[in-house]
Amino acid sequence: MNKIILTSISIIFAFNSIFGQTNEEKYAEDVKSVDAIINAYYDVVSGSSSEPWEFERDKYIHSKNAVITRLAENGKAESHTLEAEYIPIVLSPKEDFYEKELKRKVSKYGNIAQVWSAFEIRTDPKTESNIRGLNSIQLHYENGRWWIDSWTCEMESKKSSVVSEFMINE
Repeated sequence: MNKIILTSISIIFAFNSIFGQTNEEKYAEDVKSVDAIINAYYDVVSGSSSEPWEFERDKYIHSKNAVITRLAENGKAESHTLEAEYIPIVLSPKEDFYEKELKRKVSKYGNIAQVWSAFEIRTDPKTESNIRGLNSIQLHYENGRWWIDSWTCEMESKKSSVVSEFMINE
């Protein structure tokens, strides 16, 4: 009888420790370095249609007032919040989507960092794509962790060879 009670208590504690984790515990590794947070940045948007969106993790790596800016092919900028970024995602059925980083350049000064990151969008993680873009990601370090404050994205097009130029330049 005592064994059953002890086993039951152990199971309850195990479930509490697994499912009762705070975001700080679950995602601590994601924000310990610039490389870790950029890897998480790409990881949260990538996955098969059967995998759930990682909104909680995505929100955790961004600062409260993070700004997202996308540049249209004509150069016009559209900025919005992280929450606004989720609206079209939630309204559409999830499809296989993989954003794979191609090259990264990081500049750090004190508690701020600027990351240039070229990427390509794939529907299969193993198949290369010609849909490419360049992210400019701004971060800051505070309270023992990194935060994404903003990012700006420009897709490569006939008018803009931003990724090709970035991949060539050192």
